[in-house]
Amino acid sequence: MTALEIDYKALFAVHPSPSLVLGPDLVIVAANRAYCRVIGRPREELVGQYFFDALPGNPADPDRGAAQKRTAASLHRVLASGQSDIITLQKYDIPVVQTPDRFEERWWSVFHIPVPGPDGKVALIIHRVEDMTEFVQPHHADHDRPGRSGRVEDMKAELYARAQESRRLTEELHEAHARERQVAVALQEAMLQSPDLAQHQDVAVRYLPAVASLDICGDWFDVVDLPGNRFTVAVGDVVGHDLAAAAVMGMLRSALSAASRSNPGPARALEVLGMYAHSVEGALAATAVQVLIDIDMRMLVYSTAGHPPPVLLHADGSSELLDQAADPPLGVWPENVPRSQVALTYKRGDALVLYTDGLIERRGEDIDVGLARLTAVLAACAGLNAEHFADAALGRLGVSGSSRDDITLVVATL
Repeated sequence: MTALEIDYKALFAVHPSPSLVLGPDLVIVAANRAYCRVIGRPREELVGQYFFDALPGNPADPDRGAAQKRTAASLHRVLASGQSDIITLQKYDIPVVQTPDRFEERWWSVFHIPVPGPDGKVALIIHRVEDMTEFVQPHHADHDRPGRSGRVEDMKAELYARAQESRRLTEELHEAHARERQVAVALQEAMLQSPDLAQHQDVAVRYLPAVASLDICGDWFDVVDLPGNRFTVAVGDVVGHDLAAAAVMGMLRSALSAASRSNPGPARALEVLGMYAHSVEGALAATAVQVLIDIDMRMLVYSTAGHPPPVLLHADGSSELLDQAADPPLGVWPENVPRSQVALTYKRGDALVLYTDGLIERRGEDIDVGLARLTAVLAACAGLNAEHFADAALGRLGVSGSSRDDITLVVATL
């Protein structure tokens, strides 16, 4: 039998591990026989019901509310991260068969496993449980059987203690992650403010941290207004997805913003930034690109420090890579080595696209393949306004929801 001929629905039905399948709204869409058997409920009473309505727990149990909150938090972590989540041990009583007003004590290990849809987002969650009651209750019904040794009971007690400690540590880790995420979001909002961007309705920015990272990354963008109806657009990338990378990103971004206001052109601004990178731990090998847009002259001036080339898309869908001023990443050269820059004209209706490498790079694929894919997608976006252009490009590239790497995209319609 080939993989295409396997009846996965029948396989799930007879799988020995008690399991449910939940939708993203936490409504039960499937229950296997093992699950129905272990809780003493027919499938018809479960499917189509909201998870916590179908399995309300013991109303007389003072720990029921905490158990429900713990389970809900685990499910929502899976939906948000796309990663599996485990509740090592928790008490959740079930009704006695044929006596629904009575409950019996049960202890469970709970596994929540995401099933991604075609768009990469969580489409389903597998809720799998293992009944650990026998290992938890020190006075189980068979405790007094002949030959029952105290060693077995000691083992149960130790397993229970270890499971409780594991659960406590897991909850502390989740709480620490939540606090770190709050710090990351605040840091992101503070460091990525670009006051001049608000003055440019023809510039759109999309900032997407990698899957399973904090909501901040080493990518950055900036727009700086200059005298004479000119402004600069810049994008940069620091290695890493954590708070340390974000801190370096913030320092480099601020330094480039200041250098852009006091130096004649992108090459000199990036030269100053490269000198500054030598004094910032974690900044070496960061990349950046800056383009100066002169509206009156309809001219672009650009310089690149180890970064993927911007794309100038013409109104007819043709494009050119701005790759003629490509120098090494920041901090690689000795200080005071001049960087190159190139100037070219543009026409009304053109669009300038800057991005970070997460938009084009794929594991095991040559960079030229990624660039060819990008320019083909951009050609289909010609003529759109900046906001629609950015959304359409991400959607066509299949990264609008999530990616393995950080992605920053800046689109300026000219």
